[in-house]
Amino acid sequence: RLPGQPIFYPVLNEDYAIRIARDWNVKHDGAGFVTRFEVESEFLARYPVQRAGGRTILELWVPAGELDEFNAHIVGGIHLVHTFAASPRGT
Repeated sequence: RLPGQPIFYPVLNEDYAIRIARDWNVKHDGAGFVTRFEVESEFLARYPVQRAGGRTILELWVPAGELDEFNAHIVGGIHLVHTFAASPRGT
């Protein structure tokens, strides 16, 4: 979540997460990361799946004020699964 952004948007499809990290975050921030984590299903039921574009562009919309509670329902660890960085200039 970006500072000041009122919503945390966890995405539900790894291919979509890769596109965001590689095509958006690298361009705007110089690097992008894809993480994987699990959240208790019963807790997640309060957040309807949102279709933000194509059929596989699925995400949840978690209000920033609920992030502490969301984080408390993460099961296990948060795993880094992909890292993307801007290429050095001239290569």
